[in-house]
Amino acid sequence: MIDLWYKNAVIYCLDVETFMDANGDGVGDFRGLTDRLDHIEGLGATAVWLNPFYPTPNRDNGYDITDFYGIDPRSGNAGDFVSFARAAADRGLKVIVDLVVNHCSIDHPWFQSARSDPDSPYRDWFVWSKDKPEDITEGVIFPGVQEAVWTWDEQAGAWYMHRFYAHQADFNIANPAVREEILKIMGYWLELGVWGFRIDAVPFLIEYKGLDEEPDRDPLLLLSEMRDFLSWRRAGAIMLAEANIPREKAPDYFGGREFGADERMHLILDFPLNQALFLALARSQAAPIAQALASRPDDAPDQAQWATFLRNHDELSLDKLSDDERKEVFDAFGPDKDMQLYDRGLRRRLAPMLGDTDRVALAQSLLFALPGTPVMWYGDEIGQGEDLSLSERNAVRTPMQWADEPQGGFTRGKAEPVRPVVEDGPLGFHETSVAAQRGRPDSLLTRVQQLVRCRRACPEIGWGETQVIEGLPEAVLGLVSSWRGARVLTLHNLSDDEVTCAPDVEGASHLVALLGGPDQAAAEPLAPGDEIALPGYGYRWFRIDGERA
Repeated sequence: MIDLWYKNAVIYCLDVETFMDANGDGVGDFRGLTDRLDHIEGLGATAVWLNPFYPTPNRDNGYDITDFYGIDPRSGNAGDFVSFARAAADRGLKVIVDLVVNHCSIDHPWFQSARSDPDSPYRDWFVWSKDKPEDITEGVIFPGVQEAVWTWDEQAGAWYMHRFYAHQADFNIANPAVREEILKIMGYWLELGVWGFRIDAVPFLIEYKGLDEEPDRDPLLLLSEMRDFLSWRRAGAIMLAEANIPREKAPDYFGGREFGADERMHLILDFPLNQALFLALARSQAAPIAQALASRPDDAPDQAQWATFLRNHDELSLDKLSDDERKEVFDAFGPDKDMQLYDRGLRRRLAPMLGDTDRVALAQSLLFALPGTPVMWYGDEIGQGEDLSLSERNAVRTPMQWADEPQGGFTRGKAEPVRPVVEDGPLGFHETSVAAQRGRPDSLLTRVQQLVRCRRACPEIGWGETQVIEGLPEAVLGLVSSWRGARVLTLHNLSDDEVTCAPDVEGASHLVALLGGPDQAAAEPLAPGDEIALPGYGYRWFRIDGERA
């Protein structure tokens, strides 16, 4: 039987170049990351997702790759990666890496060969047009920054397609050699100890846009082939899809017999739920979250799982909200134009948006209580700050704040860090850091550690079925997760006012407090119908019919 470890996993996402610098050159590296694995282990995470660390001109935070089989020399070498992977395994941490195979850097040798000679074996690895396409701005991904999705290349004497920036040329997945290379890349990293891939920009990976003739082959078959390859090479390895898609498209990505297709993605990042969560926080109402959960497709394959998240390395996209709903979130969390990006999202960190530490902790509790696999963004466990003076999405990609030391303890060398460490204000490293919060009972870090431990002890949330409790105050989200006869109740107050409620839990004899209440360890179990007080931005976790002390 395959180990579906990701069902009850807690994934911690980080960028190697901004996490910890061990050699003092100002760039984070694998030696530094290995030295700080104790922090991730102590947090309770079970998997580490690494943003791209491959050789790159670094025009797009490493997503413009020049060698899919290499390590950016600034971050170390293959030996450093293997040492890191071994150290992670020793701590029970599984490693997930970004797989960015819908495009490469125009500096990649493959593209350089393709542009230099029409007879190059790599010419058909990319998407070309001899004539200028009719609408070269159709499908722009980064409005206001990106000008087009086609660029004229003088050396090639043709236009090449790029769904993202002009320095990232799209691969032609209709070419069997390209599909074969994708599998080879996966196989290489699996041999180095990787347990899974976060697949970048999946909707753009599986399209034939720009081709003169589309092949008589479903592009979704690529995902099926990737899943089959993964299953044969390392049973238990997973694929996590970055796919900001409408709900009705999810079955195509999950696959499985229930949807009449081969199995494909193990996990899909739940962008609609993420956007609804921030709308709910802006309104102090639980309804948007309940509606987003209800909109998930029914009857997903047993191995399928949604991945929940609060923030990530990109903008907080709000594209699935209506114009009025998006304005509500903008007004609440990013009213200044400089806080917004691409006409659809916010380029802000979690703590600066939410402000109140209790509200930040509430959001963290929601992350772990929502059905699915939680994905954390480094620094959010301490409420790290942002730097809006940096361009585009770099505002949320500042170095980790370890201590009240020069450069926040990120580097002890004399070189300037790869990006400025947030220094000013209460969320800068002088006041907000791992060292300042470690061991403090009331710190955000301690509260997040408690939440992670509680989530891992409640597999019902990851494995089971979750129902929304009806009839609660509009600010309260009540969830009951059930699996193998065990049940967990979570309550979250999205408003800043104290609220009391009496959740109707069918068939319950008593509730044993797990987390969030006053002196819960010594509290007597509650009876069904008892009033439960939730302070402003308060949360409570209970085991239904759990063991009495």
